[in-house]
Amino acid sequence: MNSPTSTPLVFTNAQLVLQDEVKKGSLMSQHGLIQHIDQGQTSVPHAIDLQGDYLIPGLVEVHTDNFERHMMPRPKVRWDDAPALLAHDAEVAAAGITTVLDALGVGEADPDSVRGSEWDTVLACLSDFVARDTLRAEHFLHVRCELPAPNTLELFKPFAGHDLVKMISVMDHTPGQRQWENIEHAWIYFSGKKGWTQQKFEERVAMAQDAQARYAKPHRAYLTQYCQDNQIALASHDDTTVAHVEEAFAEGATVCEFPTTVAAAQAAKARNMLTIMGGPNVVRGGSHSGNVSAIELAKLGLVDILSSDYVPGSLMSATVRLTETTDISLPQAVALVSRNPAKSIGLHDRGSLEVGLRADLVQVRMITLPDGRHQPIVRAVWRRGIRVI
Repeated sequence: MNSPTSTPLVFTNAQLVLQDEVKKGSLMSQHGLIQHIDQGQTSVPHAIDLQGDYLIPGLVEVHTDNFERHMMPRPKVRWDDAPALLAHDAEVAAAGITTVLDALGVGEADPDSVRGSEWDTVLACLSDFVARDTLRAEHFLHVRCELPAPNTLELFKPFAGHDLVKMISVMDHTPGQRQWENIEHAWIYFSGKKGWTQQKFEERVAMAQDAQARYAKPHRAYLTQYCQDNQIALASHDDTTVAHVEEAFAEGATVCEFPTTVAAAQAAKARNMLTIMGGPNVVRGGSHSGNVSAIELAKLGLVDILSSDYVPGSLMSATVRLTETTDISLPQAVALVSRNPAKSIGLHDRGSLEVGLRADLVQVRMITLPDGRHQPIVRAVWRRGIRVI
């Protein structure tokens, strides 16, 4: 991608989604930054006529497993790093995401899985493409650390001191608690996704519980201290109880990812932690794990950020779905996928249509589906004033 130029980029006849209102007007950027926002049309020659489409800030994604999916598109099928990264990058950009934290999982008993393998070559590939500035979106890292896994700290080593790391989350997917409090839901997931037999599932549950007892506590202590020492955003994951939230808050967590109950989300709110919920949860109308609905939490004012999680395109759809199912306005919904996530990782130069901020912009056309719902369509994307989609 080329560096921002001095040539002005002007949009007219746009529905500008500002912080507190939607206003028909024009916008000009230059040198990669928003320079002017005006009401009404502009007479500037060569202005881009958006024909009444929405213009919103580029989306900021702080937790997506999409890169992992491209690295291993089928079980045991490991794709080359560069084409996997490029495919992932193109997909998130096409979804309107201009800043993305690639969520990479660290710690897994199976050495043939993505999360059980070493990350050195992947990080080298990502760093190289970032240095070349050839990616469509701007990429950072979110390291997801599985606390009970014996190899978590060993696999974390390549991330230590890496300048792209913006967030670390501490996770515990041991069946019987948190996301998998309902064992039956865990069985459905692992038998369906990994093809486990009932016997293998029961064996793995027993192994997981043993590993949790041995490794979760010391791994948690190391990683939470690392975040404190390096000023990296710490996120809890799948908090179910108030005690879970209290523990994370005491350790310095500022983000509560995917709380599974209303009580946990309320506890996070009371401690000024930012709550992330999944876009797929909103689009589907409920959690695939049988946990609390993101729409229910949004109605209670308990959602600060939306993440696409495992479907990049869900961010834009979820934004509009919230305006149809809650009292949240379009500007408020857009903030959940732009301004709020940007601030959660200290990026205050983007996430809103404001003079002086980065010209990360998305043209969105809204269509009405046969059932009456609205579907947003990404028509074009600009990062720092340069078109990438």
